[in-house]
Parts: sequence; structure tokens; C-alpha cells
Amino acid sequence: MGAARPDDLDELERTLLDGVERLDATGADRPEHALDTGRPDSDVLGTALIDMVFSAQLDSRHLDHAARWLRARGLGFYTIGSAGHESNAWVAAALAPTDPALLHYRSGGFYLARSRQVVGDDGQCHDGVRDVLLGLLASVDEPIAGGRHKVFGHPHLAVIPQTSTIASHLPRALGVAFAIGRARKLGLDMRWPADALAVCSFGDASLNHSTAQGALNAAAFTAHQRIRVPLLFVCEDNGWGISVPTPPGWVAAALSQRPGLRYATADGSDPVEVFTQARQLADHVRTTGRPAVLHLRTVRYGGHAGTDVEAAYRSPTSMRADLTRDPLLATAALLVASGRATPDEIAERYLAGRTAVRALADELSSGRTLATADEVVAPLAPRRPDAVAHLARRSGDDRLTAQGRRPEAEGHLTLAETINRTLHDALAADPHVLVFGEDVGVKGGVYGVTRNLARKVGAGRVFDTLLDEQSILGLALGTAVSGFVPVPEIQYLAYLHNAEDQLRGEAASLSFFSNGQYRNGMVVRVAGYGYQRGFGGHFHNDNGVAVLRDIPGLVIASPSHPADAAPMLRTCIAGAAADGTVSVFLEPIARYHTRELHEPGDDGWTAEYAPPDRWGDIHVPIGAPRLVREGNDVLVVSWGNGAYMSARVAERCAAE
Repeated sequence: MGAARPDDLDELERTLLDGVERLDATGADRPEHALDTGRPDSDVLGTALIDMVFSAQLDSRHLDHAARWLRARGLGFYTIGSAGHESNAWVAAALAPTDPALLHYRSGGFYLARSRQVVGDDGQCHDGVRDVLLGLLASVDEPIAGGRHKVFGHPHLAVIPQTSTIASHLPRALGVAFAIGRARKLGLDMRWPADALAVCSFGDASLNHSTAQGALNAAAFTAHQRIRVPLLFVCEDNGWGISVPTPPGWVAAALSQRPGLRYATADGSDPVEVFTQARQLADHVRTTGRPAVLHLRTVRYGGHAGTDVEAAYRSPTSMRADLTRDPLLATAALLVASGRATPDEIAERYLAGRTAVRALADELSSGRTLATADEVVAPLAPRRPDAVAHLARRSGDDRLTAQGRRPEAEGHLTLAETINRTLHDALAADPHVLVFGEDVGVKGGVYGVTRNLARKVGAGRVFDTLLDEQSILGLALGTAVSGFVPVPEIQYLAYLHNAEDQLRGEAASLSFFSNGQYRNGMVVRVAGYGYQRGFGGHFHNDNGVAVLRDIPGLVIASPSHPADAAPMLRTCIAGAAADGTVSVFLEPIARYHTRELHEPGDDGWTAEYAPPDRWGDIHVPIGAPRLVREGNDVLVVSWGNGAYMSARVAERCAAE
């Protein structure tokens, strides 16, 4: 005699409850995919752990139904669910709650299990159900994005919010894992524990994206060099990319043969297998510092989202087959087999939880949402000019260059030399500053801008990367959110276009999607603009700045003269540290080594390097212009190469 069922149960709920009713204490009616371990499953997992994970899975399923219930009433705004993927709650259970997690949008089970692992000052577990409901309602009280977007994230749970862009968070995950290893090597404190690992989940369709392929390759490439990258990838394979099926066997073939990447697979309808494989991989990653991937075979219930009608592209037979692999039924079978609960008790628990979640959704639906554009954009790019000015004046004790001199004693410097000395000072002033990119280490950059920096501070802080702009920016994203101040270099402006979504969709949006609780301040140095004749084409002579100007919150700094370069770069680095500002520092290649302005030997395009006691006087706030020459006839506004040419023309016009 089961609990009375309400009339509004959908097919998925009815099928689950029917399956629960058929369970018995011998486990004879457990899902056919369950693993035979040779001993009771409660001994493998522990009944308390099973009960905790089951609660997370139940609540995740209830939240999916609540999302569509709210949407039908015109109160909710998001219907992509986690139904069928709740086995990822077992992955959360296999990890430490302090392991940074970058989760894709079907991670309700993981998020709620992680919530139950974290106890607040009041002695209560974190209320993840409330978090998710507030996100569905776009409430200003939602604790991570404040109603700006529905994401899984919370600083107390070490969950970094991710957008829905396909696989775009994998490069950041690589950077977070790299940061854990690098901070350990340098002896620096950071946001995560020294023995942490980073976990990153994504779908089987996302696996095919170039961003995912690049991140998987970069993780293995880095580990191959015996550099610690404690990163656990979790590919949740439900066999579908909206309506496009993933070929059977493709994910296993694509992941299992990668050098340097340990692979394991688990069926989402087998809790023991999922937990065991996840725990073994986590132990491997944590101990060795090498990356691994868990191929978690799941199902998807309810289509891609509420507007997706699966019957338009899936057969009834296929959809019915998926119902036999419900991860909730598999965990319920463990509870029944362990004697922890009867089928009737589980059914009653399901229905009571359903009622409670819907009641809480109804209660929260009267909350306030964002009302003005100013409220919406408030956390996008906060600015504290006084704090930035204070940090920009900071200098280190050891300011001697690799040549044994202070920069201010070197006389007139070119643009390239000035940027080099400013980077040297930044590295001396803050041990968290990192400089990296293609050829920036031993070679010192293709134009010598980073020459001798690695020699001075060591390869732990100035280093070469592989030739992949998405991975370079991913390292910046992950190290920045972990507490470093990265200054990555993109070798040419044209090369940035291969990876610009890492700036637009990831770097510039993190403060926005986390209401300022997570930041990833960085200064991306880019060599650009036209600089030579007869060679290079658009790959080396690129003025494509428009794509950067369209990124909300991004600061573009483009020095033309050495006197501008040092204070501008110091401001960008200080802004990254103080406010989490994301800057692109566009450097005109043609002016790197220019000395003369009007005639040979005039040193008109050089400048002496200011000593630290003058840095406050020459500080350049973000948005401040520089007046180069006064006059009454013509106003010329320019930057980069244009400023140099304008100065020459102005002198010629004055002479005429």
C-alpha cells in the first residue's frame, strides 16, 4: 500500500515510483546495470553516504520539475534540467568539498551533494535547494549571480559559476589546476588548499568542440613535462547534443587513448561503480598531480530544455529504454537492499520532498528581481581608482635587472625596453605576478620584450606555453581566479581571434555572473597593428580592435610612447590585483624599437624610466587621456601608431 499519488505526476515520476514499488530487500529488482561487488553495497558506500546522496538526487529531480512548473506560471526563466544526470552527485561525494568545481548546466545532483558536505556556522548544511530556486526565479537574493543568470556556483562551496557556452570553461579548469600546482611549487598561499584538485564537467556533445579538445590536449601536454596539473575531467555522456546523437562508442574511443590522461568509465545507473571510479581517479589526480577523465554514461530526461520536444527526433522505444536506467531508482535500490528504507518509505519521501520544494518555490516567487539597467551591470567591472593608484605606486626591494642596474639608471629607453622594465618591476613587487605565453621565457619574446625576465625571477613565474591561444588565456583565467595576477602574452593580435571567447564569454563575465564574489583580473599583452611592408599579411599586420571594443567591462590600453607605457601598464596590473580588472594591453610592434621622431639621433620616441618615488606623480588612471601638444587650429585624437604619425605631422605643419 503506497502513498497516495497526486494527479499531476508526469510520466518520469510515475515510472520512477512504479519502479520503487517493485524493489525488495534482497535487491532482486535492482536495475540490471548495477555492479556485483561481492559484498553488500551498503558496506562499500555506507548507508549514511547513500542517504545523503539520495537526498541530493531527489531534490535535484524536484527542482527540475519545479523549474517547468514555475515557467508554466510565468514565474521561472530557466528549464534546462539535470534529470538523468543525478549520478554526478556520487562524483561530488568522492571529492573534498574544498576542491574547486567548474560545473556544466546538468550538475544539480553534484551541486546539492556538495551543499550537504558543507556545514555553516549555524551547524546546518548549506541550503542548495534554495540557491537553485532563487536562480530559477532570477531573484536578487540568489547568492551567486544575484538574478543575472541561472548558474551553479557559490564561494562557500568552491563552485565557480560557468556560462552555458559549449566547453568554454575547460581552459579555465586547466588554469585552476595549474595554479594549485604552481602555488605549491612557489610556496604561495592561494584560494584553494595545497592538496586540492580541480574538477570540471561537460557533456558528450561538448567534447567535440575545439575548446574541449585544446584543453584536454594542454592538460596532457603539461603533465607530460612533469608539471603538476591536478585536474579531473568528467564527461557526462547522455548520447545527445540537443537533437544530434553521439555515435555509439565515440566518447570512449576519443578519451581512452589520449597519452598522459588516465581514463575510467562508469554507468550512471550503478552508484557503486560511479563512486568507486570517481574516488580512484580523484586519489590518482591528487597524489600524482596528473590529469584524468571520468566517462560517466548517463541518460537525459525531459529533452534538452522545456521547449525541446524529444518525440520529434527520438523513438518511443529509445525513450522507454532510458527510463530503465534512472539513477534515482538505482540509489533507492541500495537503500532498500541495506534495510535503511522500505519501498513505501522511499515513495513517501519522494512525494514529501516534491511538495516541500514546490512550496518553497511558491514562497520565494514573490521575491524581488533586478529592476534597472544600473542594477544589472553593477558587478560587471567595478572600479576603485584610489585603490588602484595606491597599488600602482608599489615597488619591490630587488629592482636590479638581470644586468645589475635599476631601470632609471639606464638612460633613454625604447617602448620595448620600457615595457620590459615595467614587467620586471611588477614581478619584483608582487610574487603572485606571472608572465607567460609563446616564446616569452628563454627567448624573451619574438621582439625581446620579455628578455631576461625568466633569468631574473625564474621559470616558475616567467615561462613558455604551448602554441594554443585558448589554453594561454585559460591559464590566465584559472590562475587569476585562484589568486595570481597573470600577464599572459598573445604573440600577435590576429592570433587573439582564435580565442577571443575566452575573454568575452569567460574573463569579462565572471564578476558579472558571480556578483563580484569571483574575479579574474589579468593583463593580456598583445603585439599588434601594422608594422612592416611586403610580408606578414593579416596574421602579422592586424588592426582588428573592434572585437575587443564590443566586450562589456574590458579595458583596452594601447601605449604609443615609452613615457605612456610604464604608468599605463602599472595601472592595468594594479587594476587586476585591486579590482579584478581584465585588460588588453595592445602594443604597437612598429614602435617597439623606434628611437627617433623627427630626425636621426633626436631620441624623440624614447623616455627615461621614472624611479618609484615619482610613480604616484605620473600615474595614469583608467580612461585618462594625455595631451601631447597644444594648439588652436586642429584637434587630433589618436593612439598607437597613429600617435607617432600625428606627432610627426604636427611638427611638419608647425614648421610650414
